[in-house]
Amino acid sequence: MRRGESGQTTLLIVGLAVVLLMAIAAVVDVTAAYLQRQALITVADGAALAGADAGSVNEPDLYGDGIGDAPRLEQRRAAAREAVADFLRSTGAYGEHPGLSFGVRVDPARDSVVVTLRAPLDLPLTVPGSPERASISASGAATVVLDD
Repeated sequence: MRRGESGQTTLLIVGLAVVLLMAIAAVVDVTAAYLQRQALITVADGAALAGADAGSVNEPDLYGDGIGDAPRLEQRRAAAREAVADFLRSTGAYGEHPGLSFGVRVDPARDSVVVTLRAPLDLPLTVPGSPERASISASGAATVVLDD
């Protein structure tokens, strides 16, 4: 063996090991982000259902005087927002997703509620060059249809 080529294999093995470890870290982080987003989607869907249930029709109107006129849009928004906040508190979503924030949009034309959730992304490993403060968001929509 020539003297000038000794140690070349070691350098290649170390380089390959570094690339392999970075690839493993990236796969672990992408999987963690995907699982966190799926969990957030599930919470957003449940929150949208709770908001749509509360924001579509007032129970006294429905059971007392019939459906009649739909509640005013601002009352529907407030009822939907309060129901979403109660749902997030009661399910422990704030504990599972620290820093969770939400937005509620009521679409009166479709009698639907859209809930958007945002939470900081908690990655188990950090790949060099990855963003420091990434966040993840998800939205869910629900419509309450009343049969005649």
